[in-house]
Amino acid sequence: MTPSELRNPSAGVLAILGVAICAIIWGTTWYAITWQLGTVDPVASLTWRFGLAALIIFVCCLATGRSIRLDRGQHLAALGQGAFVFAVSYTFTYAAEGYVTSAIVAVVFASLAFLNLVLFRVVVGQKTSREAWIGATLGIVGVAVLSGGEALGAGFDQRALTGIGLAVLAVLSSAVGNYFSWRGQQLGSAILPQTGWAMGYGTVMLVLHGLVTGAHFTIDLSPGYLISLAHLSILGSVVAFLVYFAVARARGYALASYISALTPPIAMLVSVLFEDARFEWTALLGLLLVLAGQALLIRAPKAS
Repeated sequence: MTPSELRNPSAGVLAILGVAICAIIWGTTWYAITWQLGTVDPVASLTWRFGLAALIIFVCCLATGRSIRLDRGQHLAALGQGAFVFAVSYTFTYAAEGYVTSAIVAVVFASLAFLNLVLFRVVVGQKTSREAWIGATLGIVGVAVLSGGEALGAGFDQRALTGIGLAVLAVLSSAVGNYFSWRGQQLGSAILPQTGWAMGYGTVMLVLHGLVTGAHFTIDLSPGYLISLAHLSILGSVVAFLVYFAVARARGYALASYISALTPPIAMLVSVLFEDARFEWTALLGLLLVLAGQALLIRAPKAS
């Protein structure tokens, strides 16, 4: 990157920075989530996470004089976004990890960029370049190679198939949620209020889900749980999702959602640093494939 690009960054440079920020943050959230397991019901943890994140966004809007008002169409788009991105997808993701390892879930989520290309092509007729299709495919292959050993070691019995099915539902839900986010953009919603309302709606749905399923809405006041909650709410939700949706609006949802292919390498690095994990040479090959896919998506023109 040249000095002139640093002074006057292009849309491509800003997209790279945004993708990098999200990948680093979400790559560390896998580790932060482990600090919450076993003490508080997952539905309750998700409720506290997105409820706090929505509150922070609304406070920031009011403190800076930004309106949080949306019209009826924009509220409906935020409702769909909240339902599918923050409530349904995360609920299925947590449920999937009760049946299979996070490696298998990561492989499934690596298909999100590809699914977004298909969804926006079929639903709204967006045309996408060959580079984008190849890049999205490389992401799936790369994460599969990256996590292949752990995934194959888990076996594929009925329990594993159930977990994979839940992960597929989670990633499909995320793709549909991205469509509703795009609808809000088309209707003129600003990123901050739309994301705040979407998280608020998602929180309400998580509460209703918890009440129906008998979840216990407790909270762990230990330092570990509160630190992880702060990380997941402030960085993992407010910062990362705002940057994610900003990149999606500027360069398309396929590029933004490719972050799901980049987070496993970051998560693996965190495991090496904090959990003494070790990985085979195939992990390097998978990482190279993932980065090659990212390079193609960065170069690809925005879908039209």
